[in-house]
Amino acid sequence: KKKKNLLEDYLLTRGVGFGAETRRRILLGTYVLSAGYYDAYYGKAQLTRKVIQKEFTEAFKNVDLIATPTAPVPAWKIGEKMNDILAMYLADVFTVTANIVGIPAVSLPCGFMEAEGKNLPLGLQLMASHGQENILFSAGKTFLGE
Repeated sequence: KKKKNLLEDYLLTRGVGFGAETRRRILLGTYVLSAGYYDAYYGKAQLTRKVIQKEFTEAFKNVDLIATPTAPVPAWKIGEKMNDILAMYLADVFTVTANIVGIPAVSLPCGFMEAEGKNLPLGLQLMASHGQENILFSAGKTFLGE
């Protein structure tokens, strides 16, 4: 729905266009970048990021891909963890690494795990070095049998 001015467009797309979790993460990021917390959080996070980037650069001198689980637990039902924000954040532990380091990654279905009488899906994440998407996609296709 088009509004009559830019401010109304922003308010509509920023308020209604994002889900609760996306808004929560945007607010958290804005808070961390605010003047009083920039040095305490963002500066330290950038230093840590550089250390992790260096470690991945070193690792990719010896390997083409790094494989991890997509998440430390099998998938849960949609909406099941809405009241357990920490569990949702912790489930991102393996996937945020590629974003922090700035490398390409892909998550692939890799089987199931039985829990509480149900087969729950599992994911495998592959990460490649900068500019090595071709290796990443080739390995993903091979893994999936394509």
